[in-house]
Amino acid sequence: MIAVVYTVLFMLGGAVVARDQLPKKSPLVRVWLGMSLGLLLEMALPALFAHFVRFSVAAHILAVIALGAIVAVSRKFRDKHLAAAMTAQDRRTLAAMALFCLPVTALSAYLQYTHMIMPAADGSLWCGQSTYGDLCMHLAFATSMRDMAFPPSYNLLAGTPMAYPYLSDSLSTSMMLLGMDKSMAMVFPGTLLMAMTYAGFMLMSTVVLGSRKKAVFVAALLFFFNGGLGFLYDFDMEGRDNFARVAEIFTGHYKTPANQPDLNLRFSNVIADLLIPQRALMAGWAMGIPALYLLITGEREKSMRQTVILALTASVLPLVHTHTFLALGLFSGGFYIGRLIVRPKDERAGILKRAGVYLAIVCVLGLPNVLGTAVRQTVEGGSLRFQFNWVNNSGGRGMIDGYLWFWIKNAGLPFVLMICACLDAKRRGYLDIVLGMAAIYVVAELILFQPNEYDNNKLFYIWYMFACVLAADYGSMIMQRMGYLRGRWVLCALFIFVSVFSGGLSIARECVSGYQLFNKNAVAAGEWIDGNTEKDAVFLTGQQHINPVCSLAGRQIVCGSYLYVYFHGLDYRQQEQDCTTFYADPENNLDILEKYGVDYVYVSDYERAEKVVNTQALDALFPVVYENRDVKVYGVRGGASVDGAEAAQ
Repeated sequence: MIAVVYTVLFMLGGAVVARDQLPKKSPLVRVWLGMSLGLLLEMALPALFAHFVRFSVAAHILAVIALGAIVAVSRKFRDKHLAAAMTAQDRRTLAAMALFCLPVTALSAYLQYTHMIMPAADGSLWCGQSTYGDLCMHLAFATSMRDMAFPPSYNLLAGTPMAYPYLSDSLSTSMMLLGMDKSMAMVFPGTLLMAMTYAGFMLMSTVVLGSRKKAVFVAALLFFFNGGLGFLYDFDMEGRDNFARVAEIFTGHYKTPANQPDLNLRFSNVIADLLIPQRALMAGWAMGIPALYLLITGEREKSMRQTVILALTASVLPLVHTHTFLALGLFSGGFYIGRLIVRPKDERAGILKRAGVYLAIVCVLGLPNVLGTAVRQTVEGGSLRFQFNWVNNSGGRGMIDGYLWFWIKNAGLPFVLMICACLDAKRRGYLDIVLGMAAIYVVAELILFQPNEYDNNKLFYIWYMFACVLAADYGSMIMQRMGYLRGRWVLCALFIFVSVFSGGLSIARECVSGYQLFNKNAVAAGEWIDGNTEKDAVFLTGQQHINPVCSLAGRQIVCGSYLYVYFHGLDYRQQEQDCTTFYADPENNLDILEKYGVDYVYVSDYERAEKVVNTQALDALFPVVYENRDVKVYGVRGGASVDGAEAAQ
């Protein structure tokens, strides 16, 4: 309850700031922008104070005091115009948003609950298909930051500073520190951030499309239920196979129409495969969409206040989601060029002034964050490289599909309408939007920023947000031009069905998916470690990604799964080899324990299956401080009392 009140307090504070600084905005927009700002402050301020008092309850108390100071300063320097009242147009916008956002948010809450270590009756913890890979990493970051001294350390590789954008996970840490259990600490902020993303997308679409509410609704459907033409592959000639392949969509592992790498279907569904499992991206969009909104409206309204708020938001984004920050920067460059082209000459000085202020603030406040995260992973990790056409040219070995067909089958029919809309951009009045999109698209098609080439999709999806908006606009225009045709609604319904069916099937698969992540003995071991070992204790474990030591207890381990450390651009080979060497021959490799300051050695079924483990030597060398049917924990330095050990279950 305290965690919920704490979040509401920050959102109210953000709403007051939005009311003071942007009174001319509609109440609907002010509330959304204020809530987004409040959540951003809730993530950033405790992390800031953690550099002085650890990431502790004290840091969160100081964050509340700082929030009060920010509100007071905002009140003093407020825009003294009368606040805009709710209009009939606003009410229609709210109705359209409610029609889409409420049911999709309810769906998201269900998926968050079933996908974020859902407890089972037997004491095990479960997740969904899309979170089976990423969830343990986010849990590890969230649980490890409790009472951690900042800058945070990376608990998946000993001696490594955190180079991952961590604020989305630290928000869950805040929830834990304020009384929420681990599951709800993931579910509550996750659902809230997804709701903010849905609302933000529709409000940003309204800026581009104006009063065309049906087009805004269709744009939201196209984007959040995306999936391309993958369903055609699943239903092709299925009558001869009694629809076994269709059934496999709901039973197989990653057999959904939108995500089948073997068929080069790589543009995964936004809800199922991005927002639910990728928590940094989820928070990045929830904060990045308001920044994009302020960029567009700040220029249209020639508002320096909006530009400054945009710049302050952008400065924090590298610690929320680096790809969103990069996409915002690329879009901003193209957008400003477009504004200089389409606006009269006498307005260009004002455009350049606002762009200069924006750039200066981001360079001063945001550049240190970029140097501390993106550069360390991308440049120092050796990930930056040229590769044309993304995953369709995997490893630079030549294109798998024809260029246009790759994008049509992955992005679907909206891609075709988007091309038409871009060709008509100047007449339709959104050349600046198109140039912003083009900047993202060209860079993402030519340069890879991380070891996993697939991750460039985190840039492409920002481009695709606007692509769906333009596709909906162009489709709306076609419908108007075909006003004399009685069958036009059939064509419209068919277009929407073909565009969302693959995505709908992918989401439906997530609704029925369920995988055991931690069995009851792993959960019991994690709880014991969390409650009976030092917060800064170091454990030597195997490299399995399902690891209760780092994920449930938040303890530092010598080397985590390559699924994480490799794709974060880190060299883990020595640590991995040292772990393997020690397990095989503990007696002759005690120096490895000293090398990493190891306090405990963890042995479970995973270690015994993954490595050669000399348990007889471990039993002779170290006391067993905890044991159940699957797990043994050895105390290297005396550790916890043997009295804490459980009898084998």
